[in-house]
Amino acid sequence: MINSKAIIKVIGNLLLLETMMLLLSTGVSAYYHDAALTSLLVTAGITGVIGLLMLLYSHKSEKAFTRRDGYIMVTCSWFAFALFGMLPFYINGHIPSLTNAFFEAMSGITSTGATILDDIDEMPRGLLFWRSITQWFGGLGIIIFTIALLPFLGVNGLQMFAAEVSGPTHNKVTPRIGITARWIWGIYVGITALLFVLLMLGGMGGFDSICHALTAAGTGGFSTHQESIAFYHSSYIEYVIIIFMFISGINYSLLILFVNGRFKRALKDSELKWYALTIVAATLVFTIVLWSSRGIEGEDAFRDSLFQVVALQTSTGFSTCDYMTWPSALWGLLLLVMMVGACAGSTSGGMKCIRVLVLFKVMLNEFKHILHPNAVLPIRMDKQVAPPTLLSTVMAFCFIYFIIIFGSSIFLSSIGIDFMEAIGCSVSALGNMGPALGSYGPSGSWNSMPDAGKWLMSFLMLLGRLEVFTVILLFTPNFWKRN
Repeated sequence: MINSKAIIKVIGNLLLLETMMLLLSTGVSAYYHDAALTSLLVTAGITGVIGLLMLLYSHKSEKAFTRRDGYIMVTCSWFAFALFGMLPFYINGHIPSLTNAFFEAMSGITSTGATILDDIDEMPRGLLFWRSITQWFGGLGIIIFTIALLPFLGVNGLQMFAAEVSGPTHNKVTPRIGITARWIWGIYVGITALLFVLLMLGGMGGFDSICHALTAAGTGGFSTHQESIAFYHSSYIEYVIIIFMFISGINYSLLILFVNGRFKRALKDSELKWYALTIVAATLVFTIVLWSSRGIEGEDAFRDSLFQVVALQTSTGFSTCDYMTWPSALWGLLLLVMMVGACAGSTSGGMKCIRVLVLFKVMLNEFKHILHPNAVLPIRMDKQVAPPTLLSTVMAFCFIYFIIIFGSSIFLSSIGIDFMEAIGCSVSALGNMGPALGSYGPSGSWNSMPDAGKWLMSFLMLLGRLEVFTVILLFTPNFWKRN
């Protein structure tokens, strides 16, 4: 039996958290006396009332919480956040289309960064802050935050953690999952605060600094300006953001080890090495091509290349230039960088480096098996033998991942989108990247996409943020059968 009241109780609590975020945005709007005040206040009232009603209905719910309940709760929570999160845009009238408002909200809470806005600089600051804080909160996961507040919710957080982090991740570094979640959120807040200070020191204004700190830590990519980071023309700001995007793409289990001074153990991690190696290799290729073919000066070519590679691989999506003006031969490599992603257990999107590393080792093993068919050649990750279940899960995930990209690209093409752009949009939405290719690249927006495409891309954002399996499971008949 599905514990519906326990699910409703958790979602009710999360809606109250969203209400607090809305009230914080309302305070920003009131401070700047902008036009978003009423819409934010009305949305906070609606969200708060519905959250309280859900808690009243479920106050006598059982505490037993199964893994299946966790999958339902996670998916419904993300959908509910986007549903209520779109109301400030729609009520304010800045985004008069329900489709566009929902797309923008889903892009925020899934920390994707794709936007339908063509006039970001003209938006009320209350709405700009709302866009930023949804990415910050959605970046690491509203479910991890819920686990940190388990004593107040009275439910088992392990099932929720498993549903939110369904990919291959490191073992818990503390004995209790709640303590681990608090460690993660402590580091997350610390990264955000430190980045805020460094951006202020670089000459960025206070409001812009907090917004970009929120979206960089959450690897979201929403900016307060249409030109994104290129608006500031500052190499200092670009390098600072590069460093923090890279840090945010590291598995938080490893960040906990770094904070505790266990550097040797963290630096031995094979996924971290693969993550750094792919960034270095891609940056070198881009730098050499830009320097040789476009005559861009060495440091400028290196900085532009490094920024875009890190921004796309960590799924942050900030931009300092329009990579669509680069040689077309580099576009395929950009797509590859977008698909690979950063580390599992981080705020980033994409397939994750650990899965790509596993596939690479499986491929090498197959060559060895051809030469030595009777040999026993186990796959090892960090000197430990990878269980067969991990290998099958990784291969199944990657197969489904590519099927989704192919299918959605065909659909987008059928509604009039160029096939190259369709592939870019599908990879970007599923990988929670933000910018794509063509007119949907860093210099454009997704506003011109037909509504049917926006709804599909919103669904892909949800799929990608929840690691595909979590959502797809809900559409399988066996999931709903009684045990």
